[in-house]
Amino acid sequence: MATLMTERKRSALTRNRLPRYSPWAIAAGAVVVAAALMSLIGFNVFGWAVLSAVLFAVANVSAAAIVEGRRKAVDKMMTSLVYGAFLVALLPLVSVIWTVLVQGIPGLLTPGFLTTSMNGVTGAVDNASVENGTPVLGGVYHALVGSVLITLWATLISVPVGLLTAIYLVEYSAGNRFSKAITFLVDVMTGIPSIVAGLFAAAFFAMILGPGTKTGFVAAVALSVLMIPVVVRSSEEMLKIVPNELREAAYALGVRKWRTILKVVIPTAISGIASGITLAIARVIGETAPLLVTAGFATTINMNVFAGWMASLPTFIYTQIMTPTSPSNADPSTQRAWAAALLLIILVMLLNLGARLVARLFAPKTGR
Repeated sequence: MATLMTERKRSALTRNRLPRYSPWAIAAGAVVVAAALMSLIGFNVFGWAVLSAVLFAVANVSAAAIVEGRRKAVDKMMTSLVYGAFLVALLPLVSVIWTVLVQGIPGLLTPGFLTTSMNGVTGAVDNASVENGTPVLGGVYHALVGSVLITLWATLISVPVGLLTAIYLVEYSAGNRFSKAITFLVDVMTGIPSIVAGLFAAAFFAMILGPGTKTGFVAAVALSVLMIPVVVRSSEEMLKIVPNELREAAYALGVRKWRTILKVVIPTAISGIASGITLAIARVIGETAPLLVTAGFATTINMNVFAGWMASLPTFIYTQIMTPTSPSNADPSTQRAWAAALLLIILVMLLNLGARLVARLFAPKTGR
């Protein structure tokens, strides 16, 4: 009797419900049908994937409507739309990463690519490499050094200015008109085109040092114009979430305001501040337009940011694509450009991972 009652309960619970394996079966059928249809009009992987997804969504919703009713069908339709939107948003990212990996890995693995510069590499050298089947000569070392130095100086300029501005807005301003003006200007600076920052830095130093001044430091100033608003906004938000009780406890002990900020507020918000700074660095390290008008082009290694033109990874990629070393055979230059693009993506990825690591290391400790 007990067994019979259990079976009746199970049948009541599973009545008008599709089996658990139905989504997998519908997906398999959608893939097969989509492949058959695509073979008739010319097979394409992208079209096959899109058609499979559409057929799966239609079949899944239709099966739910027939067996489980309108409510379940609407639920599965909305679920399909959400997953479809996610996949559509993910598709460009996956496509870019896949293309850069396929095109960039051969150049990145070329011996000497990371340890040599373009000094002495001419069109004849590239033509000889293609004709003889030898590895492509010339590397990205000078551009990598330039990117690191320019970004380092931009960070040294931006972090103190941005952090002190955020401290003023949160701790000292009390919502006065001056702070509102600063907030408005910071918001405006967040949206300015990067080329405008480059033109500003070039014009500013042209008035001081003369027209045509192009150095790594000028480029760093241009990048700092783009970094400062990001640092200000991220630091401001992190400082705002520090509980006021911590400040009041320090004031109750007779601690001065500046010391409370230095010893209590900033250490509490340091994880968010550090991650915001790291993300600001990742945002500007790939900028090309400001560097074109402030740092110029170079094929040799320049360690002095205050004198001479300086190469960077974005400008290296631009020059290799737009003005190949060998106009008659652009394959070596294209290979270098793709390899440099892959290297730049790796650097940005490492910076983002570093931001997460910093946020975890400096996060306030919880528990006893």
